[in-house]
Amino acid sequence: MATNKKLLLIPVENQAREQDPKLLLAAVATTRGFSSVFGSRREMEFNIDLFPRSIYLSKSMTVRSLLFFRVARRFDVEIVSWDEEALVHLPPETYFSRRLDPKAIKYISHLFAWADENARLWRLYPALPREIPIDVTGNPRSDLLRPELQPFYHKEVEELKAAYGDFILVNTNFNHVNAFGPDMNLFKLPAKTGRRQRFGRAARGMSRTYAEGLRDHKNAVFEDFKRLIPRLEQSFPNHSIVVRPHPTENHDVYRDIAARCRRIYVTNEKSVVPWLLAARAVIHNGCTTGVEAYLVGTPALSYRASINETYDNGFYRLPNRMSHQCFSFEELEALLHKILEGDIRAADGDERKRLADDHLEAQSGPLACERIVDVLEVIEARQRESNANGPYRSLQSWMVKHALHVAKGIKSHLPGSHNRPEFQRHRFPGISPAEVQERLHRFLELLGSRLKVRVEPISDVLVRIDA
Repeated sequence: MATNKKLLLIPVENQAREQDPKLLLAAVATTRGFSSVFGSRREMEFNIDLFPRSIYLSKSMTVRSLLFFRVARRFDVEIVSWDEEALVHLPPETYFSRRLDPKAIKYISHLFAWADENARLWRLYPALPREIPIDVTGNPRSDLLRPELQPFYHKEVEELKAAYGDFILVNTNFNHVNAFGPDMNLFKLPAKTGRRQRFGRAARGMSRTYAEGLRDHKNAVFEDFKRLIPRLEQSFPNHSIVVRPHPTENHDVYRDIAARCRRIYVTNEKSVVPWLLAARAVIHNGCTTGVEAYLVGTPALSYRASINETYDNGFYRLPNRMSHQCFSFEELEALLHKILEGDIRAADGDERKRLADDHLEAQSGPLACERIVDVLEVIEARQRESNANGPYRSLQSWMVKHALHVAKGIKSHLPGSHNRPEFQRHRFPGISPAEVQERLHRFLELLGSRLKVRVEPISDVLVRIDA
């Protein structure tokens, strides 16, 4: 793929969650003269040799990324990163062992922090290379929650209201105990009765004691929500109940509940933002949705019928604190009636404002996307000065890329692997170039730009975006 333009590689893993914020970033980058390749992370990594000198925007720095990072650098790709999971994160030591790999992070040239709290967390990491700058830019996901960009979802909001009427949104996050595949949970089922359970993929980086406690707590809360959902339908006969599972959860348990009810719907379609804007209220427990609901002004209730302060305050403190907290169904029912009657609004107050400011940069002023692209322009200018002749494609580079294909091919057949084809389709079903182009033009219009973009397919899950 030859190009004279600045090239940005924007991989997407969970399409419903990441597509729109990263399209907004692509739109902003296009106004600054960048060309972008956008789409499936797996497909982009497999074909990294097709792209000339570029900047790759990673969403994590785990050991899973290490082999790709090595290959990408062989092909003159500069790697920058944020961490999708750094807003609502585990306690530092567990977060470090789970989300940061000391070898992988050495391949990163710049880090983009959600806000000051995220930057402080990273600076505590013992293996953080001293030369890596941490740019406190904010994250594109929170850009979409700002008032000036909420009109982007006007059509989707109206469609959701027409389809579901007045509805209560239940967002779940039980991917640790109800994962898409059983080997992706915190623990695998033992092969024989009485055997000790082995770690699943979700326990990577955790001590056994921490993982067992988290499993027990999440299972207790999971049982609470399985009882909660049908009771909501009974208590609020004039409202639909929409259950939106975590992107990597198994939906079957919720579909079974819905099949026994009349006004319960299970879906993971679209970005969460239009759902938040259309919902009368949101119910969760320790879910990032509680933070997002606070930012758009939708009342959020954290349902804490089962309590474990170790995890509720050590892992889920931020979304729980940003919401109205309810410790029994009766308390939640009474508060929800007051919200639906208009007597109580979204949680607010000085303490929540301080928490939001410490965890979320770019709530006003330049967008997080604009701040990120400011840094990318500096990186690209340095690239041009240091390597005007482009990447050096050697036999060694080909061999490294071939090793990546072999390794990922083997992993795609392992139980619990994120590379399994069916799991990849679950997280990234595919993209339509026409839809991508339409969404980009809507973003540009909201940004006050008259620029037109061209979107060309590279494959069924990758597109090229140019002015």
